[in-house]
Amino acid sequence: MNKFISALCALGLGAVLVTSVQAATDNDKIIERIKPVGSVCVVGDESCGGAAAASTGSAGRSGEDVYATSCAACHGTGVLDAPKFGTSDWTDRGAKGIETLLANAISGINAMPPRGTCASCSDDEIEAAIEHMLDSAK
Repeated sequence: MNKFISALCALGLGAVLVTSVQAATDNDKIIERIKPVGSVCVVGDESCGGAAAASTGSAGRSGEDVYATSCAACHGTGVLDAPKFGTSDWTDRGAKGIETLLANAISGINAMPPRGTCASCSDDEIEAAIEHMLDSAK
């Protein structure tokens, strides 16, 4: 092997061979450094190897649960003119119809950002939270 490398060096090809071997080693080190440290399994994905996959929230949270975790901070206190839970604010809003209220909640309205503070909520969960707030009207 040494005679082969010596012959290549004499022809000027040794530097190419050494550089090529070194580059391959460097690439292997880079690939090792940047490889993913984990993976995500989605329900129904066969590549999880039978591991229990995390739920994506598709089971559907109740309107009360969504309200408590994502809506109460603003609608519980009426901050920035948010219609306050348990008041006639919701009677007035109910006159607009659930479709309008849902569209406003999904796209955002006034100071309320799109989907409020529940980016992970499905449209059905947002609708359930709105209905929960409408039911609270006095």
